[in-house]
Amino acid sequence: MNTFVIILLLLALAATVGALAWGVIAMARGGDFNAKWSNKMMRYRILFQAIALCVFMALLSMVGTG
Repeated sequence: MNTFVIILLLLALAATVGALAWGVIAMARGGDFNAKWSNKMMRYRILFQAIALCVFMALLSMVGTG
């Protein structure tokens, strides 16, 4: 079970980094691309970051209970 949660955590962290990178690239490009994607990708980053935090807390609770 711990292995599944660790894999889930890694996927959530990868999604967070991907959304962050896409949002930064959108801001760097500017123009219409920025207006369309930048804010949306930053919202996705926050969502993925919250999911990663919840999975991390679940993993800590599993390790703590033994």
